[in-house]
Amino acid sequence: MPSAEEARPSAGIIGARWSVARRVAGYTAALTMSLYLVVKVIWIVAALTGHGPSDVGTAGWVGLNAVTVGMSAAGVGLGLALAQRWGRRLPALPVVLLSWVGAGFLVPMLPYMVISTILDASGVARGTGGPEGAESAPGWEMVFIGIGFAGMAAGLAIALPIYLRERWPSHFLGRIGQSRPRVSLWARPAILAATALGLLWLYWGCGGTVGLDPAHLAHRDLNERLLNGNAGLWALIGGLSMLVLGRRRPVRLPLWVPMTLVFAASGSLFAWSCWKLPLAVLRPWGYVPAEHPVVAVIEHALSIATGLVLLVAAIKLPASALGVTARRA
Repeated sequence: MPSAEEARPSAGIIGARWSVARRVAGYTAALTMSLYLVVKVIWIVAALTGHGPSDVGTAGWVGLNAVTVGMSAAGVGLGLALAQRWGRRLPALPVVLLSWVGAGFLVPMLPYMVISTILDASGVARGTGGPEGAESAPGWEMVFIGIGFAGMAAGLAIALPIYLRERWPSHFLGRIGQSRPRVSLWARPAILAATALGLLWLYWGCGGTVGLDPAHLAHRDLNERLLNGNAGLWALIGGLSMLVLGRRRPVRLPLWVPMTLVFAASGSLFAWSCWKLPLAVLRPWGYVPAEHPVVAVIEHALSIATGLVLLVAAIKLPASALGVTARRA
């Protein structure tokens, strides 16, 4: 994203209400994620004192939770950076990458959280899935984890677009087609890949079994299908939003809508597959992916590459539009 905009103090000025919303949402994200961080630290201490889950070794359990401690601590820092003035003075690359991965992990999960909460309230069985330590955890710990995820997701969904709009206005101001941007040729295969992945995951979410490991089908539950459907929906949103961003004819749709959706959807494709691919290959603690091994590797490698390409293509669109304008002048 161009840095020249940051040198112009008036470039990203927004209304006072939006600034307040950004600060409140950023602090909310940091506060709620700190609850998740506390639980993970407690789990590590408990494991080191001999009170870890029985089906996972102490070293493995501590290592896994140490990774999530680092991720949640980064989430707390990101929430504070979005809320406070010094956040706009941070280097662009780490801010964009951290916010992209964090938003990719959590923001697209909001529809799933809402639907799963409704199903829980109505008494629909969804299965458990997850390590024994999490299933047998005290109620207050699971409440803290739920609040951490939901609060961080909602906080990022509000604070992050406002922050990005303030810092890089050329990517979010105006309407689709006004500056006639050009989608890169190498972005088009990514749009097709996002569409293919979205249709595949929706197919699995609707109960399809092609590509899945037959040994896993007996353990497949509604919760897993909901996750597949949610992932498929966001993959399709990412591909469609990239198409909309490259539309050459002006429409009334504000630019920030598809730009924000591409940012979240591409982050979801990248972040979740970066998490799942090593699990599918290394299979720690007897983990077995739902897909056939070859399908899992291809699926997640393609998802990682697609997410990266969609992000880079979206970032480069305003520069492409400026080039077209310069040639016309």
